[in-house]
Amino acid sequence: MRDGLRYRMEDYPVDETVDLVVIGSGLGGLTAAHCVSRERPRARILILDNHDDFGGHARRNEFDVDGRRLIGYGGSESIQSPYSEWPAHATRVLGQIGISVERLAAAMDLDLYPGLGLSSGVLFQRETFGEDKLVAGDPQRSLPTDVPAAKHNGRPIADFVADIPVSAEQKARLIALYESRRDVLAGKSRAEKLHLLSHVSYLDYLRTYWGLDEKSLKMFRGRTCDLFGAPADAIPARDCTDCEYPGFAGLDLGPAGEYSYEREPYIYHFPDGNAGIARSFVRELIPGVAPGRTMDDVVTAPFDYGRLDVAGNPVRLRLSSTAVQVRHAGKSAVDVLYAKGGAVRRVRAGHVVYSGYETMLPYICPDLGAAQREAVAACVKAPLVYVNVALRNWRPWAQRGVHNINNPAGFYSVFKLDYPVSLGDYRCAKTPDEPVIVHFVYVPRSPDAIPDRRLALRAARTVLYGMPYSAFETAAKDELTRALGPGGFVAERDIAAITVNRWGHGYAYDSNSLYDTPKDQAMQKLGRQPLGRISIGGSDAAWSAYAHDAIEQGYLAAHHALAHA
Repeated sequence: MRDGLRYRMEDYPVDETVDLVVIGSGLGGLTAAHCVSRERPRARILILDNHDDFGGHARRNEFDVDGRRLIGYGGSESIQSPYSEWPAHATRVLGQIGISVERLAAAMDLDLYPGLGLSSGVLFQRETFGEDKLVAGDPQRSLPTDVPAAKHNGRPIADFVADIPVSAEQKARLIALYESRRDVLAGKSRAEKLHLLSHVSYLDYLRTYWGLDEKSLKMFRGRTCDLFGAPADAIPARDCTDCEYPGFAGLDLGPAGEYSYEREPYIYHFPDGNAGIARSFVRELIPGVAPGRTMDDVVTAPFDYGRLDVAGNPVRLRLSSTAVQVRHAGKSAVDVLYAKGGAVRRVRAGHVVYSGYETMLPYICPDLGAAQREAVAACVKAPLVYVNVALRNWRPWAQRGVHNINNPAGFYSVFKLDYPVSLGDYRCAKTPDEPVIVHFVYVPRSPDAIPDRRLALRAARTVLYGMPYSAFETAAKDELTRALGPGGFVAERDIAAITVNRWGHGYAYDSNSLYDTPKDQAMQKLGRQPLGRISIGGSDAAWSAYAHDAIEQGYLAAHHALAHA
């Protein structure tokens, strides 16, 4: 298909007819199926997904460490800002599948790590800074974070900077960066400042206006990777102004605006991240697939995957099934070809909700017009890797005084102890003697400077696909040893298992003022426009990687389908 080959729909007879086909069982696709099923309980709904599990980026990882079950997230991790960001209908959908954000808030132990005196630290590596050195007590919080400011345990700026392996002159500049209220853009109006900050990267802002040298800049280059999916030389300084990044205190930019990442506490989290939402959807859609009825018991409920696709059920979920063509069959139906187990099958539906990778749509949907093809092709996703390492204990973390390690110049930009969440029968590790999951974030990038952001993301994906999985294991062992070796960490003894969640197509494309134009915003809206009896939903349709956007777009796609029922 990449090389221009196409399946011929007419070569395959229709062997199944349903009312609705949903392509993609991520949060958007599951929302669409849920909304249609509630409105039309007798509707026959078939959900197709190319993965071996449902949930899309809401991926669940499980481990058994010395008889202790550990559950973690391998993708979409939390419900962010449910009171200020979530549309009312998306919040209502959560309630319909039994999820209460108040219950999730109560499940998070905000005192566990701070109560042990643990803080965030920064790992300085010898290749850049001349020595391997973990400096605890980072005064800068990495938003969004579950640790409130009052419990952050950051050290005074001067004390922290004194331990950083840079020159005395650069230490003075770093202290000024964090503490000074000097207006480095004096003489400009607020509008002019915001315009400038929107068109200069955060790294260039620190270089140009605060005088940081290339070594000091390495402290910040990787700090943005976890949140934005890109290093600080590809992120507008404006995007960093409300994330507690230093250097803006004296600019008088007004109240926190659209980029604020702490409008609410970041504490709404299942042990398996938003896989808990996906499991709640599937249990509600397909009765008998798992026992229980509450958000507490869904965490450890065993799912019978053999019951996902049972003949006669109103809703069926078919995994490892890749849609390869979607095309209208006259005015009243849509045909879908999909490949499964080496065979290609054809299903006819009254409507289709496409909630998969949007950039693939031009390859599989010949009905798409030229303008919409250009629009959806612009939604190039950022590659991202989440690695979970199961440890037999976390005593070295306690010994070193950290629960979160920023590693801005290293392979992994950050690695941290798992969120301390206890829900239902599942209990988080309460003491350093218990097994725990450590979560790592790796953001690939091209070694070459590429001014076109979409080309840069594609080049980064090429880098990722060329990496063997052993590279992630080697890097995890190496960087844990550098940071925690002085605290007694021994990789071969302490690591029980490693799971690599490699998202070649990770974060949905998000508008970036360093690269994008008003045309990009217009393409975003055009890309998700319904096409006859084909609706488009999911996070790609919103150009946003957030759960509430995926759910909102799934909801809108479902109601477009219902209007044509």
